[in-house]
Amino acid sequence: MFCPATLAARIDRAEMRLSMGIADTVARRSPEARVLVSPIAGGHAVFAGAGGPANKAIGIGFGATIDEAALETIEREWQERGEPMRFELATLADPSLAPLLTARGYRVTGFENVSCRRIGAEDAMPELPPGMTVEDVPADDYREWMDVTLDAFGVPDGTAPNEEHYPRELLEAVMADFVATPGFTRYLLRVDGQPAGEATMRLDAGVAQFCGAATLPAFRKRGIQSLLYRWRMAVAHAAGCDLAVVTTQPGSKSQENAIRQGFALLYTRVILIKPL
Repeated sequence: MFCPATLAARIDRAEMRLSMGIADTVARRSPEARVLVSPIAGGHAVFAGAGGPANKAIGIGFGATIDEAALETIEREWQERGEPMRFELATLADPSLAPLLTARGYRVTGFENVSCRRIGAEDAMPELPPGMTVEDVPADDYREWMDVTLDAFGVPDGTAPNEEHYPRELLEAVMADFVATPGFTRYLLRVDGQPAGEATMRLDAGVAQFCGAATLPAFRKRGIQSLLYRWRMAVAHAAGCDLAVVTTQPGSKSQENAIRQGFALLYTRVILIKPL
């Protein structure tokens, strides 16, 4: 699947609106969090509370360059909040941005792969094996889904070389903000009535963002992730989406699962952080 810069911009700006939505949720819940949403280089720098994974500058460098005076102001505001400024810069963005940022003291700290596949009529609802069920989880009754999420993410498969780890209490707070952000759907897969795996998805202007999925260790290697991929693909097709997108750590089991479901690597985001 060929990816021009226009497609990368569409995907990155969906990710940008996701971060902005989380920031809006945090601002309404916790005014003391000092949330910031600042336009920069055609995208936005989003600070949604100390230490959160939604904190990033994203969607930048597609038809716009960085105003260094504006960036200096944003950097100062983040420093005042004790947060290192973070850019997630697509390799298809303006190539002048990376040297500009490194000259300002930003360091490359990692990478993430953005993979995509077209959604079409072939993405029908899959038939589940005997004993398996998939439930939509309502936003006001997600405790069991949350427990599965935290337990599963707490035991990573160990395949990603630079996998980020967050304390359980921080991850729970982050996931609670995801749940409260409009556009999300949550799924819980059971095996013989027992919770086994979970997944989330967000729809944004025809883009289905596969925002995370995990399986409890006791139920791994049973095809649960593949089923949850196909289930979400069918839901996205019914909703009129034409693209499915997943972001993964390079070389991870999640990336392998995505490739098996027909996803192709489109581009990489370089993670650049300016230390405090």
